[in-house]
Amino acid sequence: MNSVNAPPKYRTGAVDMTHGGGGRATAELIEDLFHRHLKNPILDQRHDAAVFDVPPGRLVMSTDAHVISPLFFPGGDIGSLSVHGTLNDIAMAGARPLSLTASFILEEGFPLADLERIVMSMARAAQEAGVPVVSGDTKVVEKGKGDGVFITTAGVGVLPDGVSISPSAARPGQVVLLSGSIGDHGVAILSKRENLEFETEILSDSAALHSLVADMIAAVPGIAVLRDPTRGGLATALNEIAHASGVGVTLEEDAIPVGPDVEGACELLGLDPLYVANEGKLICICAAADADLLLEIMRAHPLGRLSAKVGKIVEDADRMVVMQTGFGGSRVVDWLSGEQLPRIC
Repeated sequence: MNSVNAPPKYRTGAVDMTHGGGGRATAELIEDLFHRHLKNPILDQRHDAAVFDVPPGRLVMSTDAHVISPLFFPGGDIGSLSVHGTLNDIAMAGARPLSLTASFILEEGFPLADLERIVMSMARAAQEAGVPVVSGDTKVVEKGKGDGVFITTAGVGVLPDGVSISPSAARPGQVVLLSGSIGDHGVAILSKRENLEFETEILSDSAALHSLVADMIAAVPGIAVLRDPTRGGLATALNEIAHASGVGVTLEEDAIPVGPDVEGACELLGLDPLYVANEGKLICICAAADADLLLEIMRAHPLGRLSAKVGKIVEDADRMVVMQTGFGGSRVVDWLSGEQLPRIC
């Protein structure tokens, strides 16, 4: 068991309490599974805390807990999602992510083969994003005291000078851009959770958005607001922005991209896609003069091909989000009431 390249001898086994006890079993789990797949020069230092150089700029830090059910879903799993979620939180501040940490809460009896699958997915997502997992921790709880795997990731990024993006920076006259179709992640999770079958499999949009954000900021450093509409969807994210900025938002229903499969599934299930979670989309609020250039930049990126101008920021002391419908009327798009889809991320 001395080589990190040796395959785990317990690939058909399960997590037991000794894996969280801090002894030989813990060391073997860390060495043969986590280090084997997440290997990088900083992690290889074997510190409990990572030591790394930081480029010039302001530091940005975020943390995110992932309790999704099911753990594996069309288009992703808890491993890749735990990477994408934290990277996107950092990117929404306009920062370039530098590194991640990961904490695993494992339930006794969880199959080690599934754990390896999750760690491999996390490693693949981190490698594709160019952001290493540099430190971590593992704990085990008794059977019945958890739900397989919970993962918390934290990330550090650097924000270049001259960039000031904030949910409180929306101002009347600005434009609301959306990087693509909404609702894919939530419907993908629900279809797997409830064993629903549609004509075409709906895949989660889970993806790391920092390269798209970097292209956008390079073209327009003065972007006012960035936000990824995760839990509560587009509607909740825009209500949060309106509340933080003291403005109103007017949306154009016909301009908001929704895939036909997602739209059909939402109609069948009685869901409003405006409130369904996304894990690979972003909202951008910018000056009207910059909107066309930003749309061009966004549409040139693989994660922004369906980007659209979906609304505008208006003066409104009541801080309302209002939808102009395709029938010429309007309706208030209020905060999400209750939990439409629990355990979505």
